[in-house]
Amino acid sequence: MNDLEQIRAAIKKFRDERDWMQFHNPKDMAAAIAIEAAELQEIFLWKSPSESTQVADVERQRVLEEVADLAIFLVELADNLKIDLVDAVEAKLIKNGQKYPVEKARGSSKKYTKYSQKPADAT
Repeated sequence: MNDLEQIRAAIKKFRDERDWMQFHNPKDMAAAIAIEAAELQEIFLWKSPSESTQVADVERQRVLEEVADLAIFLVELADNLKIDLVDAVEAKLIKNGQKYPVEKARGSSKKYTKYSQKPADAT
């Protein structure tokens, strides 16, 4: 059993001991993920990029807990929907590699849809 399978089993055990599966439908799990992501964002709200790095160090425990909450809900949602999370991530990385080829994406924050656009004529 790999680490992800062990974590998935631990999450299910925790959930099932509390009889919470009845509440863990896809809609509510997706909402929980969004809410936890917002709680992570709140830690960095109104901080500059450099300040956010400092906040991440100072608030490390809070950041760690919010990231863990996100991971728990994501792993469970994937399991509940019979999604192999490792396979899904690997497939998405391949797809993203096609959308964001190194020669176009390296050092750029542009969305892939902007790569083929030519600059407007300045005449």
